Amino acid sequence: MTAVDERGMTKYFEELEPPEGVRVELLRGEIVMMASPDLVHNMIVEDVLDQIPRKRWSRLQTQDIDIPDEASEPVPDLVVLERAARPASGSLLPSSLVTMVVEVVSRTSIQRDYEIKRSIYAAGKVPVYLIVDPIMAQCVLLTRPVGRRDDADYQRQQVTKFGAPLPLEELGLELDTTEFGTFPGVKPHRYP
Repeated sequence: MTAVDERGMTKYFEELEPPEGVRVELLRGEIVMMASPDLVHNMIVEDVLDQIPRKRWSRLQTQDIDIPDEASEPVPDLVVLERAARPASGSLLPSSLVTMVVEVVSRTSIQRDYEIKRSIYAAGKVPVYLIVDPIMAQCVLLTRPVGRRDDADYQRQQVTKFGAPLPLEELGLELDTTEFGTFPGVKPHRYP
């Protein structure tokens, strides 16, 4: 049996063909597979997408992000970038072009969304990371990325409960969270 380093894992990941209905990400050298998301999850993503004006912003779902100096190719629930910055083609979008990523927490993604991806997106210098949490009925807005690799993080964190408006200054808009649903019968977690 041959050991696989980060480069080998990245090559293997790029050649991987997951079964239909399975979403796959590479997070710091680890391949993570997950089932299709819940309806609550999908409705939140759609609601956020609908509030971001298409005239100025590209709003992409299932888009792989290339994070420099990382063995990571995360696939956020939503990627937002200026339309003028959008490349003509390619399967990997450089994180330097991204203005905001959105992750909607699921029952199985709590640690990945609040810890692992927080560090990965900060390492990629993504200016805005929005975590929408239908378990805790809140949004966590992270801005001002600093640091590198495992030590990367966001300097500013703002928590907004569902129902309250959430200013997204970098996009020049205020997000209406009143329609965001929650998962019934799920125990709240302790993050962030």
